Amino acid sequence: MDILVYITNFILHLDKSLVGIMQCYGVWTYLLLFLIVFCETGLVITPFLPGDSLIFASGALAAMNSLNSVTFFTVFFMAAIIGDTVNYHIGKNIGKIILAKENIRFIRKDHVDKANEFYKKHGSMTIAIGRFIPIIRTFVPFLAGIGEMNYLKFVGYNILGGLLWVTLFLSGGYFFGNLPLIKDNFSFVLIAIIAISIIPGIIALIRERKNMKNHHELNKT
Repeated sequence: MDILVYITNFILHLDKSLVGIMQCYGVWTYLLLFLIVFCETGLVITPFLPGDSLIFASGALAAMNSLNSVTFFTVFFMAAIIGDTVNYHIGKNIGKIILAKENIRFIRKDHVDKANEFYKKHGSMTIAIGRFIPIIRTFVPFLAGIGEMNYLKFVGYNILGGLLWVTLFLSGGYFFGNLPLIKDNFSFVLIAIIAISIIPGIIALIRERKNMKNHHELNKT
C-alpha cells in the first residue's frame, strides 16, 4: 500500500519530483528516466509505470528550466525502442511457457487478453498504435514475440510508434507545459493525460463485458 501511495504522489507531483531529482543527481537523472520508460515498455511486470506523464512533464521542464530537450528525446526514444525489442524477444523465447502457467505471478491475465484482442483487431499496426495506450503498449510486443511476428516488420513499426509517441508527448509538454493555465494546474493536467490514455482500454473492457453478457444470455435461451 505504501508503494502505491508513493507512486501516486510521484505521478501527481511529477514536475516537482523531477526538479528535485535533477538537482540531486544531475545527469544520472537521465539514466533513471531511461530505466522507467524501458521497464514500462520492456517488462510485462511493470505496466503501471507513468510513461506518458513522465515524457510530457520532461518536455515542460525543458521549456521552464532551459534543459536539453534533444537529450530528453534521445533518452526516451532509445528507451522505448530498446524496451519493445527486449519485450519482443522475451515473448518469442519464453512467452508461451509463461502463459501456459495457470497462475502468473505479477502478470494479470486480463491485461494479456485485452492486448491480444487489440492485436487481433489491428494487426501489425498495433505495435505503433498500442504505444498510446497504457497497459496495452506493455503487452503488445510481448504478444508479437509469442506470435513470431516478422522481426523486420516489428522493428519498422517499433521505430514508428516510438518516434510518434515520444515526439507527441515531449513536444506537447515543451510547447504547452509552460502556459500559465497548465503550469498552475500541472497535477490536474497529468491526471487528464493518464485518464485520456486509459479511456480506450476502458471502452474495450465495457464492450468485452457487454459481449460476454449477450453471449451468456443467448446460451440461456
